[in-house]
Amino acid sequence: MPESGHTWRKAFKGEPVEARHVRLWTAGRVKHPDAPLIADELFVAVLGSGAPVVEMTLSTSDTRIRITALGPDPLPLLYSHGPGWALVAGLSHSAGLTTDECGLWAQLGARR
Repeated sequence: MPESGHTWRKAFKGEPVEARHVRLWTAGRVKHPDAPLIADELFVAVLGSGAPVVEMTLSTSDTRIRITALGPDPLPLLYSHGPGWALVAGLSHSAGLTTDECGLWAQLGARR
């Protein structure tokens, strides 16, 4: 049986106040209780690297949710695996650095 899903993308200004909007935008699209917090941590990590814009992507497929935060430049190690990384890794099924090293992603199940 083929999987079905949705993808949403939105660019947020590289400003701390946008973190609240990221959480609300995420909560309005996926119903996993940890998704807004994970999206916030990914956004803040990319924002911390000095990105003027952070592109957020939410993708669903069957029971999986993938959250990605992407900036324009490769992330320094501190921002790609800094203090919030333990939180992201603990709440998601898997997480990592995008192949171009400009962003971070996390994958989780639709419900726990």
